Amino acid sequence: VQLVESGGGLVQAGGSLRLSCAASGFTRDGYVIGWFREAPGKEREGISCINLTYGTTYYTKSVKGRFTISSDNAKNTVALQMDSLKPEDTGVYYCAADTGPPCGELWYSPKPIDFGSWGQGTQITVSS
Repeated sequence: VQLVESGGGLVQAGGSLRLSCAASGFTRDGYVIGWFREAPGKEREGISCINLTYGTTYYTKSVKGRFTISSDNAKNTVALQMDSLKPEDTGVYYCAADTGPPCGELWYSPKPIDFGSWGQGTQITVSS
């Protein structure tokens, strides 16, 4: 599985960005795509995921209501629309893929250890 993120950049607080994760080399069935971010000096954390088979999604508390994950089956991409950005959203954002990780409202944040394929990451900087 190959993953390529795009859409990062510099934005002022309150602004919006849209990240895209282009996936190739796999069949969609059974796969979960997760979005993770790594803030300076902090561990990589899972912030959202989508199950490509069932369409279930998850958002961690800090981004719920501001971020929206979606998939485009025809283009094999997963987008993360980020609105009302805050300085604490600054970090490197990664998408990752694997089969099997749970993803849904009643589950926990995606865990990096559960994902075997990763993109190269894209930097997001939110200025105050």
